[in-house]
Amino acid sequence: MENLLADIKILIVNTLELEDVDPSSIGNDEALFDEGLGLDSIDALELGIALQKTYGIEIDEEDESLPEHFQNAQALAKFVEANRT
Repeated sequence: MENLLADIKILIVNTLELEDVDPSSIGNDEALFDEGLGLDSIDALELGIALQKTYGIEIDEEDESLPEHFQNAQALAKFVEANRT
């Protein structure tokens, strides 16, 4: 799971072109939106597409629990691990 978590942090930085952010500086529980990294809804969409392409997962945009999965890198890693094909 630690490798997946590190890979997801790298994916976040590369996908969203966060040039001033070192993936290792992203805390596992650091918020990705608002007060954390400050991502927005467009970033969420781009990140969701990258996760689907990279890990072969399906993301249902109608799933009401989706915001929970995108709270932080740790939650994303758990989501990817549970939904990998």
